[in-house]
Amino acid sequence: MSVVKPVVVLGIFNADAVYRAERQPKIGETVMGEKFKLEAGGKGSNQAVSAARASGETGPEVHFISRLGADDFAKMARKIWSETGIIADVTEDPETHTGSAFIFIEAATGNNAIIVCPGAAGKMTAADLEARADLIGSASVFVTQLETPVESVRAGLAIARKAGVKTILNPAPARALDDELLALCDYLTPNESEAELLTGIAVTDRAGAEAAADALMARGVGAVVVTLGENGVLYRDQSRTIHVPVARAGAVAETTGAGDSFNGAFAVALAEGQPVEEALRFANAAAGISVTRPGASDSMASRAEIDALLARG
Repeated sequence: MSVVKPVVVLGIFNADAVYRAERQPKIGETVMGEKFKLEAGGKGSNQAVSAARASGETGPEVHFISRLGADDFAKMARKIWSETGIIADVTEDPETHTGSAFIFIEAATGNNAIIVCPGAAGKMTAADLEARADLIGSASVFVTQLETPVESVRAGLAIARKAGVKTILNPAPARALDDELLALCDYLTPNESEAELLTGIAVTDRAGAEAAADALMARGVGAVVVTLGENGVLYRDQSRTIHVPVARAGAVAETTGAGDSFNGAFAVALAEGQPVEEALRFANAAAGISVTRPGASDSMASRAEIDALLARG
């Protein structure tokens, strides 16, 4: 049994139905597809899987707060969580469905078009979080994104802050946020486009990332971690700036889920008390491994893989 306090994640699970074809059909038309795959998705679930795998045998327990329908996609979610060791603190809602997404991929370009139906998770309320206040208060780190309604995100962050729990907000999908909510975030982890949407500052280089981070800290955020894709990650708080280059674990197969991998592993490292620079390197290694494999949840790195990559220096 781990002596490290848990990581608690709020978010959604999506069953992603991925279709690859030459082009999208027009209304009333049928086209033949080239490939299909049903994958586990949803940023919150992906981050919980990342955290659980990064935790290994001695790291923190990982709890996931969400809503599911009473259907086959819910069974899919529970199977993945069980296999990964995630403890599901989930309400089943028989009145609606588990989150799902239609993803069309254009074969020639890889461009996509997506329809997301969050279903049960789209009905998360502040009351769902208040009912789990004891769990959140017992955590070392609370992690959330913006796929559940903002009122649930705000409630979870507020409960964690009141209990002295570290808070991480991954502001995706990107949307405008008020200063009151931002002030509840010990760590905000946008990518370049999310940082730009929140601040109006173009993030095309390190100087832009630093300026965006400063603007967000001026609005109350404790520290900002801007994920920069192939350029690594930039961390900035009131007293220091740290840039960590990308961790290269092999040829890039697919970048889907890399940000989720980073956030889940970063939460584990913080829960274990790793200094920020080491936590950033740990999370970067997890993300670097994830991009060498296709898929989202399926690509998340194990603790042994992360440790081995870090040992290579």
